[in-house]
Amino acid sequence: QVMVWNFKDRMLNFNTPPLKNTTAEPVWKVLIYDRFGQDIISPLLSVKELRDMGITLHLLLHSDRDPIPDVPAIYFVMPTEENIDRICQDLRNQLYESYYLNFISAISRSKLEDIASAALAANAVNQVTKVFDQYLNFITLEDDMFVLCNQNKEQISYHAINKPDIMDTDMEVIMDTIVDSLFCFFVTLGAVPIIRCPRGNAAEMVAVKLDKKLRENLRDARNSLFTGDTMGAGQFSFQRPLFVLADRNLDLATPLHHTWTYQALIHDVLDFHLNRVTLEESLGSEAGARPKKKTKKSYDLTAADQFWQKHKGSPFPEVAESVQEELDKYRAQEDEVKRLKSIMGLEGEDEGAISMLSDNTAKLTSAVSSLPELLEKKRLIDLHTNVATAVLDHIKSRKLDVYFEYEEKLMSKSTLDKSLLDIITDPDAGTPEDKMRLFLIFYITAQQPPSEGDLEQYKKALIDAGCDLSPLNYIKQWKAFTKMATTPANYGNSGVKPMGLFSRVMNTGSQFVMEGVKNLVLKQHNLPVTRILDNLMDMKSNPVSYFCPSFEIQDTIHSSIPRNKNPFQEAIVFVVGGGNYIEYQNLVDYTKAKQGKRVMYGCSELFSAAQFMKQLSQLGQK
Repeated sequence: QVMVWNFKDRMLNFNTPPLKNTTAEPVWKVLIYDRFGQDIISPLLSVKELRDMGITLHLLLHSDRDPIPDVPAIYFVMPTEENIDRICQDLRNQLYESYYLNFISAISRSKLEDIASAALAANAVNQVTKVFDQYLNFITLEDDMFVLCNQNKEQISYHAINKPDIMDTDMEVIMDTIVDSLFCFFVTLGAVPIIRCPRGNAAEMVAVKLDKKLRENLRDARNSLFTGDTMGAGQFSFQRPLFVLADRNLDLATPLHHTWTYQALIHDVLDFHLNRVTLEESLGSEAGARPKKKTKKSYDLTAADQFWQKHKGSPFPEVAESVQEELDKYRAQEDEVKRLKSIMGLEGEDEGAISMLSDNTAKLTSAVSSLPELLEKKRLIDLHTNVATAVLDHIKSRKLDVYFEYEEKLMSKSTLDKSLLDIITDPDAGTPEDKMRLFLIFYITAQQPPSEGDLEQYKKALIDAGCDLSPLNYIKQWKAFTKMATTPANYGNSGVKPMGLFSRVMNTGSQFVMEGVKNLVLKQHNLPVTRILDNLMDMKSNPVSYFCPSFEIQDTIHSSIPRNKNPFQEAIVFVVGGGNYIEYQNLVDYTKAKQGKRVMYGCSELFSAAQFMKQLSQLGQK
């Protein structure tokens, strides 16, 4: 919400506060962004919302752009050498009437001077109207979830941080990149956090650097970004939030885990990226003709979609039942849609065109307002029917319910009903990658690693199943190292309960044929990251490895805020080395059970299990 406000009321309004109670037409303008800016804006604002704010065109900085001399241009870019050169070129070519330059991260003095020199040479000094550091170098995916970057994410990936041959200078660059984004996050939030982190890993390096950067900014009273209007402008105003920095190495099993909730399943088995899911759909073909042609179709899963907001954290069987219910409800209203269309003389019209209608298009009857609403409902039902069907295809073809249930038992140390070798050697159970993920979870969560003889037997079965053993090489080294350093992660008393058969979804008229899929219900339990947060928020006895290296800001600033003695009400958890939707959902469920507490989740990158396996494979190659 703070991010949307930053765009709507500030940046896209030429960084001037909007006038109250005015319904004036917006000023028409052009938005120019780089790939970083595009990634930040796209999960937050739709094309329609941009148009409502007067954005007639939105273009990439490095694309071929024609001059539009009578229109102002708002730039939203990183202050890189390449971008600054292109802005200077735009000034020389006199592309726009005026230039509002917004930098995602703070621009250096020397680069600012380069722009000034170019503006002077192009006689365009008066046209460069405003230059702003926006401090928005992070991507907001949900109201309570953010990720640092999408472009060049391999530069701050788990692989990059954990490479055995990494140079100190490279590590410094990675840490500085992460700290710059986290600093932007807290500036946008308008809050100075109290930081907790583990000792002796990448999270501690980030904590020390972030502490230093926050202190330096607070000391400079004239230019501090945390005083005056900004403090409390964000969501945290009364108490400083707790900021828990965790290291991915504290829990490597969760990112590999097969999951059972809707959003996490979509991210695991489909192409889900910056809140957009892309599906391959077959085009129908005549009998006896060539095989069906596949086309790609994208769907945005947004905060405006009430079904998504309600069910993204639900177990998949529940989602399938709810989609079916919505579909049945809509079918009951279909006659009403036909009736409304005929009233309006729109029987043969394209639904997309009709949904653009609104009350002010003409003095039509109330049919105009109810028809677009019904058609929008239909669009969302179709969307979730298609997405849920694609997920179900993966569950059934790969037996993902079996994997999920077995892994939950491994992680909660429950009694196993079948042997691991049975699943690995079953040719119908999953892909080679599924089998490898399961075995790695077994290896990570085992109190004692398997004996050499057993390990050889497992390895042979995995190779026979077509698995790449490189990730195991790395996990063996990691396990040996963490055994010396810490106690193994505790996954809590998790577990799943198989319920009876699906009621509404099992009837013959259902869209979803769930035959053979287990109706598993999740039991609430806290994953390692959530357990750490819970201890720190409620000021319980903390594990010795968690500490706060005097992150209290000097008494001269914030003298009215006492040192915190009460349990925290607000917290941000950030995982250095990458995160996932399973961890995010676990924190959401934890927060729901804690009245009055608010928790946000962030990570340096958001990876699916397949992407994480690839990184482990690179680390394990000999």
